[in-house]
Amino acid sequence: MRDQNQMLEIILATAENNPRVRAVMLNGSRANPNAIPDIFQDFDIVYLVTELEWFKQNPSWIDGFGERMVLQCPDDFGNQTRGNSYAYLMQFLDGNRLDLTLQTGQFLPDSLSVLLLDKDNAILPLPAPQDYLPEPPNHQTFFECCNEFWWVCPYVAKGLWRKEVIYAQHHLEILRSQTLRMLYWQVGLQTNFSQPLGKLGKHLRAYLTPEQHTLLLETFSNAEFTQMWQALFALTKIFRNAALEVAQHFSFQYPLQDDTRVSQHLQHVQALARDAKTMY
Repeated sequence: MRDQNQMLEIILATAENNPRVRAVMLNGSRANPNAIPDIFQDFDIVYLVTELEWFKQNPSWIDGFGERMVLQCPDDFGNQTRGNSYAYLMQFLDGNRLDLTLQTGQFLPDSLSVLLLDKDNAILPLPAPQDYLPEPPNHQTFFECCNEFWWVCPYVAKGLWRKEVIYAQHHLEILRSQTLRMLYWQVGLQTNFSQPLGKLGKHLRAYLTPEQHTLLLETFSNAEFTQMWQALFALTKIFRNAALEVAQHFSFQYPLQDDTRVSQHLQHVQALARDAKTMY
């Protein structure tokens, strides 16, 4: 497996030797000084180019990066027309992965960007890389999160009553995504929104109490219906607790009536006979 220096040498040499590439940016975890390196880190690279179509019409130019296991070009999916960018996602046989985006126009760095090459000295100095931080909610984003959560809960109950595993699991995932969003805000209160939680909340566990973490794990179920009901009620509990704390801190109005009515409905459907002809 090629190490980071070897990979960056190939990435920069390819850019240096192609006059259509004018600058190179490193993004993501490898630009993050606080990230713990491991063998699964991707190389997230942006090439600033002058002739995007030349690269798309000569696809063999990427062969120099190494022998590939699999390639994806997501901008070709569904006849997308992004216009000023094009991505090659490359998984190599040696275990490395390169997510390479070609971009025309102006670089759009994020908080984790490091400039590796600027042939024209045209890019302004970038601030020091800083890990992604959770942003505090406003009243609208808080309302939307709560509304989506309690709106979707009956879908899970319906799927479980019908014994539709895939349908129920799909909507459990929606509930979990809103629960994680609320937990990010709750953790933000504890840290003054100054600590990064990582991609997909991979650092979230460090800020949860043991009880919260145990409850969060209970929201993951197998395809057994009793466990899926338990996961649903675990999600409502952890969401409610986090949302009440966030609402109190920001003086938001928590939709207690939605919570109460939907929670009662879930319990009703759980006990509803399989041969019921009416719901109520």
